Amino acid sequence: MDSARALIALGWGVSLVSRCLRVSRAQLHVILRRTDDWMDGRRSRHTDDTDVLLRIHHVIGELPTYGYRRVWALLRRQAELDGMSAINAKRVYRIMRQNALLLERKPAVPPSKRAHTGRVAVKESNQRWCSDGFEFRCDNGEKLRVT
Repeated sequence: MDSARALIALGWGVSLVSRCLRVSRAQLHVILRRTDDWMDGRRSRHTDDTDVLLRIHHVIGELPTYGYRRVWALLRRQAELDGMSAINAKRVYRIMRQNALLLERKPAVPPSKRAHTGRVAVKESNQRWCSDGFEFRCDNGEKLRVT
């Protein structure tokens, strides 16, 4: 936006600058009409996470293998019982990430080597393939499978 303001100050038209730089003409108009002492009223809220971190440590102290979802669920349940406001799951994740409390991700399960590729070897073409099977238990507890 600063380059757009500079071009307009040099005498270029607002519509031309907005089209060339692909910025909103209406927003350029608003920026040009601001006073010199204008300040952006937005500011990020700095939250104090020490209380939440203590509660997370209390939950993780019971069983350190809890992930952030289970920790969040337990904190939410605890907040409902205590009459407190619930904590956002993203906030729990952020706090646990910043304090290195997240669990390591599980490695991906490799695909089976016996995967079916879609091709079945047959002796002759135009044969119908079907299979049926059942199993039942014998009196001694063994399974008998018939296919």
